[in-house]
Amino acid sequence: MSTDPNLASGPGTPIPTCYRHPGRETYVRCTRCDRPMCPDCMRDAAVGHQCVECVAEGNRNVRQPRTALGARAAGPATPVVTYTLIGICALVYLAELSSVRVVWDYMMVGQGIGRTGQVIGVAEGEWYRLVTSMFLHQRPGGGSFSITHILFNMWALWAIGPALEQVLGRWRFLALYLLSGLGGSVLLYLQAPTEGAVGASGAIFGLFAAYFVIGRRLGGQVGPIVFLLVINLVITFAVPGISWQGHVGGLVTGGVLAAAYAYAPARARQAVHIAAPVAVLVVLAVLVAVKTAELSSSGVLL
Repeated sequence: MSTDPNLASGPGTPIPTCYRHPGRETYVRCTRCDRPMCPDCMRDAAVGHQCVECVAEGNRNVRQPRTALGARAAGPATPVVTYTLIGICALVYLAELSSVRVVWDYMMVGQGIGRTGQVIGVAEGEWYRLVTSMFLHQRPGGGSFSITHILFNMWALWAIGPALEQVLGRWRFLALYLLSGLGGSVLLYLQAPTEGAVGASGAIFGLFAAYFVIGRRLGGQVGPIVFLLVINLVITFAVPGISWQGHVGGLVTGGVLAAAYAYAPARARQAVHIAAPVAVLVVLAVLVAVKTAELSSSGVLL
């Protein structure tokens, strides 16, 4: 900061005014460009004060800090994507409670008979079921777990979602979640196309796998997540009425995508992080197309 009271000491010397607010008198000048500035235009600097333009120019040349996996380390701490996904699932669950048709119209089924006797499913062109099913959950009295189905999934998302979102960044985390859920739906479609399923469990298992892979990559403690994974896999295969295909499909998809995120070369990290989810999506889409062609030609339920 520099001041020069002599600027106005002479009888005919004009008093300097702020370069952005001409009506404000000031004797403070920017230490970088030497323009007079008022308190509203003054910003603290390493030495003295600078004007807003000089600060903005300096910030453009400062490299933004990143996490080990390329996300912006200085980004907002609020896990917006995690909370949004929880909110969507909660709203969809309320819609389910108001009408059972929500489940029938949007659950995952490859090819089956609907409530009114019509043939429904992904093989009949209802591809959206591959995605919408991951936001649905069992209604009260609708299965082995009932309301605990959504409660456990949302607890798991709340417990590990923020940490993953922080280290991955929002768009990588969202891609991980959606593709893991999609991977679970696709494996169910391939292995048991006539079975119906709902739930975010495939996406949650993908987050479990990602937490393990990224934890190992960063040298963190992975024992608790391994224990949680083992317990859930035991439940998956021991309790009837659970779609193991959805869980295993989400687990594998999440693990593959997390490995691409975690082990991408530093020089090509951004390219790999974009290419990996695109490649996973293409592979899943091809598998769905092949299975659809097979079911259409065989006419399983027709």
